[in-house]
Amino acid sequence: MEKFKFFAVAFPILVVLLLGKALPCSSVTCDPTKLSSCLAAIQGSSPPSHACCSGLKVQRSCFCLYMKNPTLRMMIMSPKSRKIASYCRVPFPRC
Repeated sequence: MEKFKFFAVAFPILVVLLLGKALPCSSVTCDPTKLSSCLAAIQGSSPPSHACCSGLKVQRSCFCLYMKNPTLRMMIMSPKSRKIASYCRVPFPRC
């Protein structure tokens, strides 16, 4: 439960900090806020939404870049994130 409280507090702060700072990444604009639709699946027990899976697929090429940020890395490396990626059929990054 502690992890979920951390995500509930850290994610909105992260969104505010990164909202105006989209990171360029190949042909995709890396923007972790586009993964906000996955928050409900990370915090709860429901499967990820279609919007979450679509966002993961679009932002997939950015995952290694996100891993450089300690807050995002903690979220990406969580067991719950691995399950969501698997559910969405998005290969987990190997950086």
